[in-house]
Amino acid sequence: MKVAVDAMGGDSAPEVVIRGAVGYLKNNNDLSIVLVGKEKEIKKEFKKHKIDFPGNLEILNAHEKVLMRENFFSYWKKREKTSIKKALDLVKHKKAQAMISAGNTGAVMAIAKTVLGTLKRIERPALALMVPTLKGQSLLVDVGANVDSKPKNLVQFALMGKVFLESVIGIKNPRIALMSIGEEEAKGNELIKTTYNILKSMDINFVGNVEGRDVYIGVADLIVTDGFTGNVTLKVTEGVVDVMLSLLKREIMSSIVARLGFFLIKNSFKRIKKRMDYSEYGGALLLGVNGIVIIGHGGSSEKAIRSAIDLSKRFIKENVLDKISKEIERIHKQGRFKELSYG
Repeated sequence: MKVAVDAMGGDSAPEVVIRGAVGYLKNNNDLSIVLVGKEKEIKKEFKKHKIDFPGNLEILNAHEKVLMRENFFSYWKKREKTSIKKALDLVKHKKAQAMISAGNTGAVMAIAKTVLGTLKRIERPALALMVPTLKGQSLLVDVGANVDSKPKNLVQFALMGKVFLESVIGIKNPRIALMSIGEEEAKGNELIKTTYNILKSMDINFVGNVEGRDVYIGVADLIVTDGFTGNVTLKVTEGVVDVMLSLLKREIMSSIVARLGFFLIKNSFKRIKKRMDYSEYGGALLLGVNGIVIIGHGGSSEKAIRSAIDLSKRFIKENVLDKISKEIERIHKQGRFKELSYG
């Protein structure tokens, strides 16, 4: 197995990416990694920090990198020379089985769709992210790939997420829910109501609608939504967590008694923080493209990079792309969903 890693992607690239990749290879000799990026910068980091160069690691030079907040028109002009494009080319030409980047999310999605294309019958890729819940974790799809979606897209998101959960996470017959403004079947806009009727008629474990407040409770293993709603949900959550941590820190520092109390329950807070830490989950999956693509958080740590690599390995081992294609084809052949009812 070989994984292409964008060495230039992320707020602390290339150092953190290099350390994450090298750290993973120290304990895993059944996989090799290609660091794609500015070769001189990468080698300089190895020398500067005295990092040993593993035998199952190689470097592929790329003259350009996409900045984290670079706009579409800017990176699109130079895309052919970027580390993102070079890494995706390796996947396209079967020289790597997966690609990982903690870089500009929009750039990775746009270039990946152009380079790899989509799986047969998949109209639009979706970003899928594992999120922590009171009962473990759930998969939220879509978290930002599509601002506008049709019922057909949401149905495909559900099927792709189902295959991932069954194959990689090991959840048999996962509970699938649709995000809406109420639990009742009649709640929601036309997109949600139409999608609800389609999912309800399918031979999947569809548990109905869930509201935004239910995402982190664990009422479903897979929550399906359009990319606009999913992304807003994610960003609101990040904001609330940041505010709560700031308020908590302020209260702890407000008195000696508060500090003493925190000291007594410090280990409990550490466990909670670990559960909420995105680095535990590696990154978001770009489901639906004809290749394995994992997009990490811009602030990814070494641990997050290692987690992303491990996730990609599990994805490869379970042959998830082929399983997704077969599931989509199976539903298509049933003939129950003509284009008009499919959206």
